[in-house]
Amino acid sequence: MYLTNEEERILKGEEGYAKQKAMEIVTALGDIYGADRLIPISSAQIAGVSYTSLGDEGIEWLESLRDCHVAVPATLNPASIDLENWRDMGVSSEYACKQLRIINAYRQLGVKPICSCTPYLVGVIPRFGEHIVWSESSAVCYANSVLGARTNREGGPSALASAIVGKTPNYGYHLDENRKATVLINVNVKLETLSDYSTLGYLVGETIGSGVPYFRGLKPLRSEELKALGAGLGTTGSIALYHAEEVTPEYAKVLTGQVERLNFTDRDLREVCDEHFKPVNGSVELVAIGCPHMSLVELEEAAKVLKNRRVRKDRKLWLFTSIAVKRLAERCNLLDIIRRAGGEVYTDCCMALAPLKSLGVKNIAVDSAKAAFYTRLLTRVDVFFGNLKNCIDSITEV
Repeated sequence: MYLTNEEERILKGEEGYAKQKAMEIVTALGDIYGADRLIPISSAQIAGVSYTSLGDEGIEWLESLRDCHVAVPATLNPASIDLENWRDMGVSSEYACKQLRIINAYRQLGVKPICSCTPYLVGVIPRFGEHIVWSESSAVCYANSVLGARTNREGGPSALASAIVGKTPNYGYHLDENRKATVLINVNVKLETLSDYSTLGYLVGETIGSGVPYFRGLKPLRSEELKALGAGLGTTGSIALYHAEEVTPEYAKVLTGQVERLNFTDRDLREVCDEHFKPVNGSVELVAIGCPHMSLVELEEAAKVLKNRRVRKDRKLWLFTSIAVKRLAERCNLLDIIRRAGGEVYTDCCMALAPLKSLGVKNIAVDSAKAAFYTRLLTRVDVFFGNLKNCIDSITEV
C-alpha cells in the first residue's frame, strides 16, 4: 500500500507513540484488504464506549493514548449509563466512575462526548459521496444507504485509529464497484410500524448474511423507517449498505447484471417473529425503547400513546435518545407528557449495554429487533418484542 512521506513519518513514530499505534492499525487493515492507499475522512463515530464492553484493560489502553488528538470531528457510540442521570437509573457509584473515566479518556483525545448511535440526528451529517469512518452498525447502514456517504463497518479501535490520523484505507464501500446491488428483494409485505421495518431487516439479514440488498416495493413514509430497516439488517447480517428503489440516492445506478432475487411476504415476517421473539405480555417489568436512539418524531409518538395513561407502580418505562434530541423534546413539552405518565427519557446510553441484571431487571420489552437480539445476548435478561404501542400498553393503565 502506498504511503505518503507524512504517513511514513507517523508510522515510524516521529509524531509520537499514539499516532504511531493508530497508523499501525490503519495500515494493517489496508494491507489485509488490499487497499492501494489511504484516503482522507471527514468524521468518525467510535464504538467501544461502554464499560461493560471495555472493562479495566480498555480504560488503561485509552488512557495510554493521551499524548495525541483526533484529526477530524469524532463522536461516540452509546455508553452503559446516562452520563448525567445515572443515579436515577439506579447505577452504582463504582460502575459510574469507571464509565465516566472512559468518557473522559475520549474527551482528552478531542472526541466529542456525544454518545449516540444516531449522529446524523445531532448535526453530524456527511454529504453524498463523502468518506467517513463510522462503527455502529445501524449508523453505518444509514450513512451509506440513506445519506450516500461512504464508510465500512468499522470496529472501535479502527475507527479511533482513523480519527487520530484522519484517514482510512481505500477499500470496501469506499469504492464504487463494491456498492453495486448483489441481491434483489421484492417486498410483498404490509409494513405499518417501525417494528415491522426492523423485523424485515432482521429477516433479510438472516437470510442473505452479507452483500448489498436492493429493495423493490418498499414504500417508507419517513426516514425513521429506513433507520429501523438498517438496524435490523446489521443485526443478523454483516450488511452495511442497502438500496431502496426510488428512495435511496444511489438506487438508479446500482442494479446491474444478473443478481439473485428473493421475495418476502407477510407470512415470512410472521414466521420470523414466531421463531425468534416472544410477544409482549403482562409480565413485563421494564419497557425500553430507543435502539437505535429515538428521533424527535418517535418521542412525539410515544407521548401520544402515553396521553391519558399512567405507568403502573411496579413497572418502568425508559426511552433512549441523544442529548440533543432530548433538549428539543423538552422544549416541545414532550418530556413533561412522558414524565407525567411515569416514564423517563435517558441519553448517552442503550438498554442493550446497561447493567440490567445488577439493577434487578429480570425481563424487558423492546420495539426493535436489534434491541431484542442484543439485549438478550449482552444482559442475559428475558426479552419480549412488540411495537411501540403494545409495549407501552403492557405496563400502563388508564
